[in-house]
Amino acid sequence: MGASDQDFIRRLGWEIASINSYLDELRHFWAKTLGISGPQLRIILVLAEIDDGAGVPVNSVSKMLQVDSSFVTTQSKLLEKSGFISRKASMEDGRIVKLSLTDKTWKHLANLASPQEKLNEFIFAEFAPREWEELTTRLGSLKRRLQKACLKVAADF
Repeated sequence: MGASDQDFIRRLGWEIASINSYLDELRHFWAKTLGISGPQLRIILVLAEIDDGAGVPVNSVSKMLQVDSSFVTTQSKLLEKSGFISRKASMEDGRIVKLSLTDKTWKHLANLASPQEKLNEFIFAEFAPREWEELTTRLGSLKRRLQKACLKVAADF
């Protein structure tokens, strides 16, 4: 790889970091409308995405968010006190706590859907569906390569 390739890679990293920063800012805005923190909203969004009705183990949520399970445990307890999340011991293994969203939370998310759709239409107006599919596929590929690179670096040190 040449110097211009390295410059491009550096610039790409900064663009991705900047995008993530703006996404965090938007999540913070939506979280504020619910009276919770941005990280708490991320937990709720993960549950909304992957819960099939049986609840999601704390460790699965922590892996998706790439945070320590103790963080998810602490935040989920706060969300439970606020009525956003239900926490129940697994029937198969009592040491495992499964999280699920309450009806209250599903209603809040439904109320946010229309404003979020309008905002998404504004944000993504310049992209055709095919372009989004290609971009998402490429970013997924990049993410998998980065995961492998992290494992490689960890093994080398």
